[in-house]
Amino acid sequence: MARLGKAAAVVAAVLTAVLAVSWTASAKPAVTGVRAYDHGTKTRFVLDLNESVPFRVFTLADPYRVVVDLPELDWTAAQAGLRKAIGPIRDFRYGLFKPGNARLVLDLADATSVKKAFVLPPGEGAGWRFVLDLVGTSRDAFLREQGLPPDLVPQPKPVPTAAIPVSMTLPDRNPRAVRGKAVIIIDPGHGGVDPGAIGVSGEYEKNITLAMARELKQALDSSGRYKVVLTRNSDVFLALRDRVAKARAVGADLFVSLHADTVRSPSVRGLSVYTLSERASDAESAALAEKENKADLIAGLDLSHESPEVTNILIDLAQRESMNLSAAFAGDLVQELGRETALLGNTHRFAGFAVLKAPDIPSVLVELGYLSNPQEERLLRRRDHRAKLASALTRSIDRYFANIQRASRP
Repeated sequence: MARLGKAAAVVAAVLTAVLAVSWTASAKPAVTGVRAYDHGTKTRFVLDLNESVPFRVFTLADPYRVVVDLPELDWTAAQAGLRKAIGPIRDFRYGLFKPGNARLVLDLADATSVKKAFVLPPGEGAGWRFVLDLVGTSRDAFLREQGLPPDLVPQPKPVPTAAIPVSMTLPDRNPRAVRGKAVIIIDPGHGGVDPGAIGVSGEYEKNITLAMARELKQALDSSGRYKVVLTRNSDVFLALRDRVAKARAVGADLFVSLHADTVRSPSVRGLSVYTLSERASDAESAALAEKENKADLIAGLDLSHESPEVTNILIDLAQRESMNLSAAFAGDLVQELGRETALLGNTHRFAGFAVLKAPDIPSVLVELGYLSNPQEERLLRRRDHRAKLASALTRSIDRYFANIQRASRP
């Protein structure tokens, strides 16, 4: 905790003490309000609570963020966000980071130091309060102080030569669809502390994608032809790399990631389907991929310790084959979905989405529509509309594996 800097030395000692308290409770503590005040020399951020909670605070750079880890909390009564920027705080997000661990992330406009962080007991007509005092600082000072606490820093493990995937083969054109049940991964975008896009009515993308994923799983399960796995089946954050890793761990034959978007113009609507390409098909696709690839930053992850992926010729070949299969599936998917909903122009698009980069799994990302369009948001909130989309997706998946079966016959 020394990374909070000299100004927070006393706070660090307090944090160390409170973190010794168990985070397990009979019922989740609740956040009853969120407030922020600009006092000129400092900015104070306050969470109103119904009981005292332990916490851990650290800062991350590029972009500037303050991250607060807390026990799992009930945020139901809390405000959705700031109405406007206050001091250096541009906005904040909160939600479940992993089971038992909530996370609060404050986006900062500039380098800012955590001067104090503490919990106030009830008094003067107020209940328990978590208080964060922020003051301006230099970038150099921020960089010296920022980073994960020592107990959260991932320790790099040496990779033995045998573990490097030099034996990777091309994607199996004879998947479980031929040998038995094909494995399909459905990936509801965003979750937990990362809400994704926010619709005109305040609906979160993470809720729409999870509802759609469950609908699609039910449709595929009812066919009896597939083993279907969701990357997440609750409102929890999942890092992009973990979504891909989960697909590879279960030997997925197909990966379908579900998303929805927002844009400034409320008149824009329509579903689109993306497949992987390092060269985006247009500027809009490039911007969308850049936004989605920042999901880990949004959730307050420190990516500075990530080592680059091992690459070789076989991985490249495998990815090319997977991209060809993905594109073929996407083309059919566009036709089927077009029978059930409005499509965006140039419906099949290409971009460098991190979540599509499993080299040996055909993958598509479906943008279900625009939550910034009132009509489309209403449709995506309706179960009957999601059921129609699930039926179209199921028909396309059926056809995709049927084509593979035909291609595998001698």
